[in-house]
Amino acid sequence: MSDLKDRLLPPPLRGDSFSRPSSSGRQPLLGLDVSGLTKRGQGLKSWIRVDAFANTQVIEVDKFSMMRRCDLPARDLRLLDPLFVYPSTILGRERAIVVNLEQIRCIITADEVLLLNSLDDYVLGYVVELQQRLKASSVGDTSPDYLPFEFRALEVALEAACTFLDAQASELEIEAYPLLDELTSKISTVNLERVRRLKSRLVALTRRVQKVRDEIEQLMDDDGDMAEMYLTEKKKRVEGSLYGDQSLANDGVSFSAPVSPVSSPPSSRRLEKSLSFARSRHDSAKSSESENENIEELEMLLEAYFVVIDSTLNKLTSLKEYIDDTEDFINIQLDNVRNQLIQFELLLTTATFVVAIFGVVAGIFGMNFEIDLFEQPGAFKWVLTITGVCGVLVFLGFLWFYKSRRLMPL
Repeated sequence: MSDLKDRLLPPPLRGDSFSRPSSSGRQPLLGLDVSGLTKRGQGLKSWIRVDAFANTQVIEVDKFSMMRRCDLPARDLRLLDPLFVYPSTILGRERAIVVNLEQIRCIITADEVLLLNSLDDYVLGYVVELQQRLKASSVGDTSPDYLPFEFRALEVALEAACTFLDAQASELEIEAYPLLDELTSKISTVNLERVRRLKSRLVALTRRVQKVRDEIEQLMDDDGDMAEMYLTEKKKRVEGSLYGDQSLANDGVSFSAPVSPVSSPPSSRRLEKSLSFARSRHDSAKSSESENENIEELEMLLEAYFVVIDSTLNKLTSLKEYIDDTEDFINIQLDNVRNQLIQFELLLTTATFVVAIFGVVAGIFGMNFEIDLFEQPGAFKWVLTITGVCGVLVFLGFLWFYKSRRLMPL
């Protein structure tokens, strides 16, 4: 994979606004002087940049330049910091989409994807997959409802995260089911400890999968957030408004500015106001219709991966239920053993009581006092025999009492 990275990712950029600082430490980044950043410990971070034409570059950018380039607050960039552990998040901003899905931490704009540089296989796999899809789309797809660049990048990120979580869930299943079956046949401290660690991993993985599922579901439920993520459309509107204003300025006419009341009669002013109002309503209706189509497009994309991550969550839920069933079975076994021990203790206590009666009779005959029975030959044997028979009858009486009260199995 390292050879693949060296082949796909060229050396860091030099000589442009996103480049390494020169030896003197005075080269600006996006108009900012970063001569003191490295000295203050803020430094530069390495990013992998993938543009809409599948070109890939490694760039080094400081935090403030990235904030200015993507128009993001510092708290959004903090979500991508690998030194901190944040739950999975997808945020739609004015000019970018901030994605934090497992190993994939990136910023998606209408023209490029900025991904934190890492040697992780899933990060490199994301770059390779995105390049392949961009190249394939540029060659073969000419359909009018083709996904814009930011949605394609988001789709690859969702696919990578869902694939990663599903692979971990499958590995957990392969390890869990044989271990649980072994535990049911042989309850031991070693097996119980292995199941305990397995259950801890299951709870942590379920929490991560649940967070990704909730994040996708929250996006699907909020039309405003989905409309905010359509960066290509917003960029086209901005460019269209700029070009429109420029063309009107070149023609010397401005439809947005009112006509001077001195040079125009009242009828002209009313006509101009009516035309401006109609044009505004037409543009608003057209924009609303376009947003609804875009929302449906993104909603279908999110729904597809919602089904995938929900399937992974169901898989983990089934595994948790199997673990719970195994625990219930083990508890039933332990309760059965405990009941058997209690029954044995009850029998032993009853037998001890009967023997104690026999010992009392024998102790009475061993005392040093005279009675007529001591002078009868064979009397002691008869006393022992009668005492033994009475002890057995008493013991059988106790057994009958226990069974009648269902304290012991019949």
